[in-house]
Amino acid sequence: MQIDILPVLQALGIQSVNEASSTGKAWNSNDQQNVQVIFSPVDGKGIASVRFANSADYENTVLKAEDAFRAWRTWPAPKRGEVIRQLGDALRQHKTDLGKLVSYEMGKSLQEGYGEVQEMIDICDFSVGLSRQLYGLTMHSERPAHRMYEQWHPLGIVGIISAFNFPVAVWAWNMAIALVCGDVCIWKPSEKTPLTAIACQRILQKVFEANDVPEGVSCLLLGDRSIGELLSHDKRIGLVSATGSTRMGKAVGAAVGARLGRSLLELGGNNAIIISKDADLEMSLVGAVFGAVGTAGQRCTSTRRLIIHESVYDTFRDKLVNAYRQLKIGNPLDENMHVGPLIDIDAVKAYLSSIEKCKAEGGNFVVEGGVLEGEGYESGCYVKPCIAEAKNEFEIVQHETFAPILYLMKYKTLDDAIAMQNAVPQGLSSAIMTLNLREAEQFLSSAGSDCGIANVNIGTSGAEIGGAFGGEKETGGGRESGSDAWKAYMRRQTNTINYSDKLPLAQGIKFDL
Repeated sequence: MQIDILPVLQALGIQSVNEASSTGKAWNSNDQQNVQVIFSPVDGKGIASVRFANSADYENTVLKAEDAFRAWRTWPAPKRGEVIRQLGDALRQHKTDLGKLVSYEMGKSLQEGYGEVQEMIDICDFSVGLSRQLYGLTMHSERPAHRMYEQWHPLGIVGIISAFNFPVAVWAWNMAIALVCGDVCIWKPSEKTPLTAIACQRILQKVFEANDVPEGVSCLLLGDRSIGELLSHDKRIGLVSATGSTRMGKAVGAAVGARLGRSLLELGGNNAIIISKDADLEMSLVGAVFGAVGTAGQRCTSTRRLIIHESVYDTFRDKLVNAYRQLKIGNPLDENMHVGPLIDIDAVKAYLSSIEKCKAEGGNFVVEGGVLEGEGYESGCYVKPCIAEAKNEFEIVQHETFAPILYLMKYKTLDDAIAMQNAVPQGLSSAIMTLNLREAEQFLSSAGSDCGIANVNIGTSGAEIGGAFGGEKETGGGRESGSDAWKAYMRRQTNTINYSDKLPLAQGIKFDL
């Protein structure tokens, strides 16, 4: 399948494959500093050259954002929401092209690419309503003729560090909410997927220009980890929202914490589905397979472990093996394919290393892995989703492997299964497949799953934007998207108003002059 991505780029406002810069604007071809060629894992071809930001670009961007914040915070929240509403409409118009670019640059299936853009549209819709619901509380004062209440104010500059696996959706989760809250944003996307970021910036900029939004309200800085380090150490950045590995998150959290700043961390997952003896096995099969192979296993919510009741273990394992035989692996822009490539050759090496470690610890592969070669697989990034019978305590099972490797293990009692589910350092997503109400409620109780997301009769992957997204333990504790996650982007202020002609002190303290 031949891929001509240039018309897609042009439809998204990128007119030349040599014009993408650190700010999303065209750059002078004579300026060759920090220029990187971006390759697609789909066919291994170079898509475009981009210029990464340097420290001077960073400083100019922060100064611009500071100026923009002073103006943007004075806009009424519903007016800010109207801008986000128009952005949602613009994303609807560009959904097909942006979805294709997500699929080609990152490697996820085309349907998942479209789904990612739909997530952006959904969070815009959510944020429009939120712009009229930034509620505080009122409290009764112990002092006569006094009124107490709380209100929420914007923080300032929000730094957004996003990962390659969701190159645009996670930015939108943060950006849309931060902007209606009155913050401004600086986005540092993954250096592996900068073109989708540039396309989003172009779409956003047109909406901003039509509404006279101050320049600098939402900025883009392409670059490597050095840009993330600048954001993390900069006291002018009110909040750093970082999505990525636990190792990266620990570095960001330490840097931000050292300056007593705020961080919102969305890090690794090691997610399990418990398959009960009372599960609907056909429905469980769909959830398990999509969770394990969707985005080629490169979601933080991907299913890594299946904890299966011993009475249905053999039956369900055989169903899985048969389903894996039917998987179609290839160009993700072909909608007949189930699985696309890993992001790059380094990811392939990590996949192969994980397989060898599992075998060395005694894992038994019932579906073998390997790298695919030949026509259609020239990029070297296509691998076989594989399944291993393993033990939860294996060192490799305790780690998050960003690849389609699924570990199977047995359990006898639900208490055992929940203990296994929780016995990993990460705590993002979890699920149980059961038609037994008692099992479902136990799994959701305080003695059940210790994850930020716990599902019944759906898989671990595919969160909706209406609920707060995030996890515990080494997943970082952050919450993005829906519910009251907006509070992370604002500062709380408690106010007391005395409308009497006296000044009584709290707790009955006397202080007479």
